[in-house]
Amino acid sequence: MPQELARITGTRPRLIGGLAGLVVAAHVLGACGDDGPAAPVIDPGDGGDYRPAFDPSKFVTAVDNPYFPLKPGSRWVYESEDGSERVEVVVLAETRQVAGVTATVVRDTVTEDGELVEDTLDWYAQDSDGNVWYLGEDSKEYKDGKPASPAGSWEAGINGALPGIIMRGAPRPGDAYRQEFLKGEAEDMAEVVSTGGKESVKAGAYQDVLVTKEWTPLEPKVVEHKSYAPGIGLILEVKVAGGKSRLELIEHTP
Repeated sequence: MPQELARITGTRPRLIGGLAGLVVAAHVLGACGDDGPAAPVIDPGDGGDYRPAFDPSKFVTAVDNPYFPLKPGSRWVYESEDGSERVEVVVLAETRQVAGVTATVVRDTVTEDGELVEDTLDWYAQDSDGNVWYLGEDSKEYKDGKPASPAGSWEAGINGALPGIIMRGAPRPGDAYRQEFLKGEAEDMAEVVSTGGKESVKAGAYQDVLVTKEWTPLEPKVVEHKSYAPGIGLILEVKVAGGKSRLELIEHTP
């Protein structure tokens, strides 16, 4: 998300990490204002010494967490409130070896007013406890239709980058965790706000909705809430501090 949605979106990840290009823009804009929290809003409980319990021998082939299912061929389309931004996410059939595990590859593209601004490949894998890990991304920003920058790209195990959890196997309110870690570059965190809720977006009405809060110390004034529906995944992102934005699901192909 990384989902970096990621990630008009907020702290990366992201249905999925590919909501990322807009994430950076939203962070910068949010950081320029005077509103929003300046103090840490999420404590992952590691005291700043992050050592993920990541064991490549305990990973499974499929990513089938009900709140973050990644079946090859699945597709999600999101739009901003005014329709100017559009994010399309597709699970590819290909895989990639990252940090000793076989990762599912997800492509997400971001357009603004019909023009491509970012094209990203995100890498995810699920462990035997149902936790979905975010392992990195290959991101390309575009300007005037041409690749302009690989900003935001990282890979677990390379140059000190560490994997994080994008979705817990058994999420409970109050759970806090890191979604990624590369000092000074990728420090997104999440906390489960609630479970069992209801939410309606253009794609439909959903129950048993999980809501998370996402934040990064790199852009401390920006906070987002993300809503996930079982069997679907991410359905809604709303910025609740550091500005205003709403990105919602408008189409889904299982």
